[in-house]
Amino acid sequence: MSLKPKEMNFNDTWRDLQSTVQGVITLSNVSRCVWQDRFADVYQLCVAYPESLADKLYMETKIFLDNHVQGLLEDLLSMSHENIIQNYYECWRRYNEGIIYLHELYSYLNNQHIRKNKLSEAELIYGNHPNDDVEPMEIGELGLDIWKKNMIEPLRTSLVSAILECINLDRMNKGCFVNPEIVRGVIESFVSVNKFKKRNTIELYKKLLEEPLVAASSEYFRTQANNWFSNYTIPQYMERVIKLFEEESVRCQRFLHSSSHSIMKQCCEKCMVEDYLDVLNEEAISIISEERQQDMANMYILLRSVPKNLIKYMNGFKDHISSEGSLRLNEIKGDNMCMSFVEIIISIYRKYKTMIDNIFQSDKTFTSALDKACISIVNGTPNNKSYKSSELLAKYCDQILKKSSKGLSECEIDERLSDAIIIFKYLDDKDMFQKFYSRMLAKRLIHQNSQSMDAEESMIDKLKTTCGYEFTNKLHRMFTDMKISEDLTEKFNSQYLAENKVSLSLNFHVHILQAGSWPLGQNNVNSFTIPQEFTQSMQAFEKFYNSQYNGRRLTWMYHLSQGELKLCYLSKVHLITMQTFQMAILLLFENTTTLICSDIVNTLQLNWEQFLKNCITLVECKILISSTKELEKDTVLTLNEKYYNKRTRLRITASLQKEAPMETTQTVASVEEDRKLFIQASIVRIMKSRKLLKHIALVQEIISQCTTFTPSVPMIKKCIETLIEKQYMERARNSRDEYSYIA
Repeated sequence: MSLKPKEMNFNDTWRDLQSTVQGVITLSNVSRCVWQDRFADVYQLCVAYPESLADKLYMETKIFLDNHVQGLLEDLLSMSHENIIQNYYECWRRYNEGIIYLHELYSYLNNQHIRKNKLSEAELIYGNHPNDDVEPMEIGELGLDIWKKNMIEPLRTSLVSAILECINLDRMNKGCFVNPEIVRGVIESFVSVNKFKKRNTIELYKKLLEEPLVAASSEYFRTQANNWFSNYTIPQYMERVIKLFEEESVRCQRFLHSSSHSIMKQCCEKCMVEDYLDVLNEEAISIISEERQQDMANMYILLRSVPKNLIKYMNGFKDHISSEGSLRLNEIKGDNMCMSFVEIIISIYRKYKTMIDNIFQSDKTFTSALDKACISIVNGTPNNKSYKSSELLAKYCDQILKKSSKGLSECEIDERLSDAIIIFKYLDDKDMFQKFYSRMLAKRLIHQNSQSMDAEESMIDKLKTTCGYEFTNKLHRMFTDMKISEDLTEKFNSQYLAENKVSLSLNFHVHILQAGSWPLGQNNVNSFTIPQEFTQSMQAFEKFYNSQYNGRRLTWMYHLSQGELKLCYLSKVHLITMQTFQMAILLLFENTTTLICSDIVNTLQLNWEQFLKNCITLVECKILISSTKELEKDTVLTLNEKYYNKRTRLRITASLQKEAPMETTQTVASVEEDRKLFIQASIVRIMKSRKLLKHIALVQEIISQCTTFTPSVPMIKKCIETLIEKQYMERARNSRDEYSYIA
């Protein structure tokens, strides 16, 4: 084939080309040789000399296609109306396939003459071209446009009616009179005729079929909903609606274009759910309160598609959890409240977490509702004490981590600590928990009463993961002090005593605790006359420590110290671990069997309260015998020389009856003071940065910075007043609701 332009006889060339076009469009056999010759004819007509015949070729092809489709329409109209879908589909299938081949045959005309004159996407988007029908169309697009105007438009009423009838019969399970694949093919033709367009490709489909289908479907759905509501209970209604949802989803997949799926779904939900929303919301309350899980799942399926419909349902679920939790917590009684507190909350959490996973498909909105409910339960101030939850949770951790927690494996301990962390995340007063926890941790470490150091460190790591390093900084330093103390004691016993040729009368172990890291307080240090038996060891260690650390001062915490005393005056030797003050009291009986309480107090220089706390335990253990029921200053104490215990090793502690309430009060007061200082520091930082700030904005910024507790507005106001008095800030002159920073 020569590519050189030449003079062409259009009529002769078109006669041959038209014959091939007729064969292509009717899917007749066209040989490869003929196809190549006609392909060359299209090229030669387009580049003909002296003038291109492309436009004439285009017009003749258009006339041919017009006549061909008109002939197909006449054939269809002469056939049975009952088979219009089947007959239309057969004509469309052959014509559509033929147009694809014809488009390829005219590819040179399309590429070199038509496509170059079409508008670009940018011109369509930003230019003023409301109708792209004025554009020249490629042969494939032209053929489909002719089909739309000459076939679909004349048959639209008949086709749409037949399609709607098929869908309606399918809904009523009567069976469509046409194969669903054929119906879908007809529907797809409404979209395919516009496939060459750059915009509004499904406009014909929407106007022709989707709009009447939505109207007909709405009427059907309303009729069904009204019928079911009249004849069935709400649970039965929900089951039928869910089944209808599923059937409609399958039906959409079977018949309709993908763009209609969401619209049909919304139509169904509007008629079946939203129109009956008030009734469904009323039923939801009883469904949740009775925990009818299948009905809860069905209600969720009906409401989930529209978030606003789900809000009341979700809030009802949240209120139900909060109500159950508060009710169960208010029934807590007994000495082991901390265990009951945690077990109740964890059981509620797990119960409803499982429910969310199984019923609500792990929906984040319901998970958020569970979180809000747990926050309400945990911070609901049982027994009217605002610090109760933090204290109970800390005591729970203490019980799990103490040696007295018997029968728990490492896995069980870790699991229970993980439960504690779940509750900890919901605590508003995390700083209060930290204070209680650090005090209890200090006692466990000092008295070597931890179940497992690995478990202790694991718990601190869990807290650090939740709240950050700053939250656990002091807890980490407590562990560091214990490790350093081990090394110091070892060095003292193995090196210092040997080098200085000092021989101690007792085994001696010391914990060196940094004052800033341990929640002990210097005000707890009591005046005390040290027994002679302890003096040598203490003085030797002080000399050793001063040689290691110049400038540091040791303060002995006698009330936290303990030792092991051997009772040799009995028929069987007993080794008893007790506190320092108790040891000092018993050592006074080394050379006598009776002493008066006032003499003991004067000798040891103990205050009466401290004496009572330690001596009562010795009397209760029957190591000492009291002459009166209640210890008084003139009470005579006698050494019980007939004391007997099956165990040769045992531990006794000081009475905690008054200590616990005092510690709790001190802890709460300490936290309150820390909070005030934190708020004041935050205010100064904020005002130094902002210089001028409205009262409401300042309060909001302070609250956002308090991550471990929720400050009350009165406390914030009080701190602001304090800083104004201290002249860190002042009220703005022109506005009493605004503050300015004083540099």
